[in-house]
Amino acid sequence: MTFSVSDPTFPLNAAEKKRIVLFLHEHLEEYGDSERAILNCLDYALKEVPSFGGYIVELLDGKEVIGVAVINHTGMLGYIPEHILVYIAIHKQKRGLGNGARLLQKVLDLTQGDLALHVEPDNPAAKLYSKFGFTSKYLEMRRVRESQ
Repeated sequence: MTFSVSDPTFPLNAAEKKRIVLFLHEHLEEYGDSERAILNCLDYALKEVPSFGGYIVELLDGKEVIGVAVINHTGMLGYIPEHILVYIAIHKQKRGLGNGARLLQKVLDLTQGDLALHVEPDNPAAKLYSKFGFTSKYLEMRRVRESQ
């Protein structure tokens, strides 16, 4: 198993981005977002839009993608965690083999400072995050504006 890390210094080409978008869209399952939202997140991480940037970590078995994580920098050092783990997914056929822990550990090794993530209460991955020291500090509330 190897890791590949992409960031604004080592960006992805259009085909690589599309591959990651499709991987995340498929393997996040009910916890995922639209392909457009995932692409927006990648563009933020790679600073292809005005942003603080971030990075993308792929877990590979040879050339096969086993898992992907996307971390965005928030720019909010000191009062909100300066990084957010926006997406992390393991291939459906490769779960339960320690791959999620491998990918999460790599993310933690690469991340300087505090890291936040959002997880649905019924997501089985919540147990893994707890094992790595993540705690639930807040109840998140959102108000979504209707499109005009």
